[in-house]
Amino acid sequence: MKITEIEVHEITLEYQDFLAYQLNHYYGPIQRTVYVARTDTGLEGLGESGRREPQDVIDPYIGTNPFDWVGDETSLGLGTAMYDLMGKAAGVPVYKLFGQKYRSWVPVGCWTVSTDPRRMAETVATYAAQGYTWMKYHLSPFENVLDQTEAMEAVAPEGFKIHYDFTMGGTDDHIPELVDALSQYRIAGCFEDPLPGEDIQGYVELRQRSRLPIVLHHFPMGATYEVFMGPADIYMLGHAKIGDAIRRAGLFAANGSPFMLQNVGGNITRAMTTHMMAAFPTATFHFHSDTETWKTDVVNENLTPINGFVRVPESPGLGVTLDRDELERLKSLKLPEQERWILKSQFKNGTRMYNIADPKNSLFMVRPDRSRLIPMRYTAPISTTYWDDDGSAEYKETFARIEREGVVLERCV
Repeated sequence: MKITEIEVHEITLEYQDFLAYQLNHYYGPIQRTVYVARTDTGLEGLGESGRREPQDVIDPYIGTNPFDWVGDETSLGLGTAMYDLMGKAAGVPVYKLFGQKYRSWVPVGCWTVSTDPRRMAETVATYAAQGYTWMKYHLSPFENVLDQTEAMEAVAPEGFKIHYDFTMGGTDDHIPELVDALSQYRIAGCFEDPLPGEDIQGYVELRQRSRLPIVLHHFPMGATYEVFMGPADIYMLGHAKIGDAIRRAGLFAANGSPFMLQNVGGNITRAMTTHMMAAFPTATFHFHSDTETWKTDVVNENLTPINGFVRVPESPGLGVTLDRDELERLKSLKLPEQERWILKSQFKNGTRMYNIADPKNSLFMVRPDRSRLIPMRYTAPISTTYWDDDGSAEYKETFARIEREGVVLERCV
């Protein structure tokens, strides 16, 4: 059995209606790449990635046996297609290629971005109705996290939890105090990357102080020696290549450490991640794929949760099949670009602040400190609205002023 062809398809995805406003402002339209690998025996394997892999990464797969890529260390997206082919060739679900099955249902979370408390509450209510019990988002100092939490808790059913991602800091908050304040809320669930990744001693101390689990995602030593220092309750591997994930899963199992995977993608990626989480002994924390943020997909199957869990597919390969018609539609889909826009913030004392947001630099929304403009806090008494170009002279003047000054701060008069 040899791989004879790998189709490469670039697609554009539509956000779910209840998320479209905020996600489009953060990122603009999202493009992804789908791979369809074919063999001389007539099998078809599916994979996907964010950006298209370079041709010199794709070419080495052609002419090889899919089983040459066990523990793939080259490409997560193409490796996924190889595992789909391996499972189909052997007549087994992909999880059996990793080892014993430790769970038949795998915990999965949902995801959004930080926005105003009303929209945060709407998102929680919608996701809870869809069967999710965990929601992750990156905190942003353009909104008060306590106001957001109170709004979300007001609509969340019992047992629904928030996964707070601090993006390794960047604010002037006293993190132990903030973690303690958030821990008072019923909806609070865990804290990801509350400190810079290299501050392992700080993590050890914060873990001792925190009432809720600390999740470590960005490792200073690649999830190796630092794990044995006990800096976190749970570990996260984000977009790790398959071979790397297998090795780290062994380390976490040997250390008795719970961990999770975070691999963004559609149901192809969600299926692959589900198989891996099923076979890794301590992969017991909810994984993230963000599949739930898009309206449609290129496969016929939709791995939706029940009470926060997705069922592990049992059919050969990944357990998903290509919807060629939808693939072609998404390849030709054209969505309007999101232009730069103004973040219009107001403090409770009346002070106003204006910043420019750029979808090509979405990190600014969660780590504005990297632009070296003004110190900020997650707990500041602030609220923010999105101001798109409305053609007014006021907008043009304000935009030009921000470009000159970097950030505009106006006192209440």
